Amino acid sequence: MTVAIEMGQTTAGAAAAMDLEELLATRLLVQGNSGSGKSHLLRRLLEQSAPWVQQAIIDPEGDFVTLAERFGHLVIEAEDHTERGLQVAGERARLHRVSTVLNLEGLDAENQMRRAAAFLGGLFDVDRDHWYPMLVVVDEAQLFAPAVAGEVSDEARKLSLGAMTNLMCRGRKRGLAGIIATQRLAKLAKNVAAEASNFLMGRTFLDIDMARAADLLGMERRQAEAFRDLERGQFMALGPALSRRPLRLNIGPTATSPRNSTPRLMPLPEATLEDARAVILAAPPPDASRPQRRPAPDLLEQLRAAKSAVPESRPEPIEVPVSAEELAERRERVDRTLRAVLAAPDAGFRAVGVLYQEFVVRCRIEGLGAAVPDLTEFRRMLTHARAGLGTDISGDDAWQEVMLRASILPDDMQGVFMMIARAAKEGWPCPGDAAIARAYGSHSLRRAQRLLGYMEEQGLIVCQFDGGGRRFVTLVELAWATAPGDPNADDLPAEPVQSAAPA
Repeated sequence: MTVAIEMGQTTAGAAAAMDLEELLATRLLVQGNSGSGKSHLLRRLLEQSAPWVQQAIIDPEGDFVTLAERFGHLVIEAEDHTERGLQVAGERARLHRVSTVLNLEGLDAENQMRRAAAFLGGLFDVDRDHWYPMLVVVDEAQLFAPAVAGEVSDEARKLSLGAMTNLMCRGRKRGLAGIIATQRLAKLAKNVAAEASNFLMGRTFLDIDMARAADLLGMERRQAEAFRDLERGQFMALGPALSRRPLRLNIGPTATSPRNSTPRLMPLPEATLEDARAVILAAPPPDASRPQRRPAPDLLEQLRAAKSAVPESRPEPIEVPVSAEELAERRERVDRTLRAVLAAPDAGFRAVGVLYQEFVVRCRIEGLGAAVPDLTEFRRMLTHARAGLGTDISGDDAWQEVMLRASILPDDMQGVFMMIARAAKEGWPCPGDAAIARAYGSHSLRRAQRLLGYMEEQGLIVCQFDGGGRRFVTLVELAWATAPGDPNADDLPAEPVQSAAPA
């Protein structure tokens, strides 16, 4: 099915549509001087495509935060988070498929570049199972992919330029469709701009920018002066998602507005010179101590809240009383079905949605009918199964504290934590990187190491190594510790080990 995004009208009065699927397979470059209507164009595109595809907006001026109230975007205030926190937020945004606005307002140029690079890196580095289609809009792209070095450090420029290059050059295979907007093509790195296949060129006055815009649209140099005659909100369009020939169009209205509208003329207030002198030249107030910085919000909770903002209309289930024997027999059949699903050689690396579909089919074959667990319950069962735990742990008081601690982690990390907790409780060697990666559903050993580091940052575990390079993990406040284990080991131990980890 082709999804056409209505952008406005052509100068002939016909509807101007953009092929969303073609846009996802290519990329888009928007260019125009200040006041040409670039932000209005981006807002129109985002509003029209919001019901169809996940979005991420890199917003240096806070213009797009108003999308949150109308379309449910999660606004992330970059000033409140570290680069590492924003990288994790980018990963989780793709995992949970939540549209986001990264508001960089209030940061200097270097910190804007660093934080935008970290967030884009998180979007880019997720596992293949989560390469869902996504529009990534970068406003004022010349700030993040400058053609020449500016006043920022070389390290910040390399980080930002590398992230933008990844987005435009390698993002397509990962489901990322880059949409970049710039005031001046001459200030934008050529290797970033050159990857775009669709173009929307607005009003431009400088000769060098007009000539480059004409080259990109395949127009003759003598036709380049037409860009000076474009009105606000008028753009020349070209590309497989727009038009095979240069086409002039007018962008349609938007449902939302930016927080900061265009300044308008207004009369000056009436005041005498003496009144103005008394106000303006009054003694400055004493310096107050800087207010405490508010704590960084929990991005995971925000993501979950944004994901569940739109309620699902489902009929209320009919409660049918069943006996304890029937419940036990039903639980055994569900457990047997789950074990059959996980017995496949590649089950550890398949997406949860795919596993759930196979699980539902097998449950129906077993005759379970309405007793099939929903996706949320299946995720919990899958987490326990990957940790080697059965459904009977709910009655084990020793595991209640473990499950409570695991709940502060993202859903996809909880199974890894409980697998380590089980090894610690039984005195088994610490699982190797391969076993941790497999429980997480990844092939990456480096990702397994990052998982342990993240859990340690959250204050859940302490990782240590003995003199032989073997790793052991202690669960904070629970006094459980694994035995030393080889990080390069390929699998979990088959039998418990009696020796305890050194204190």
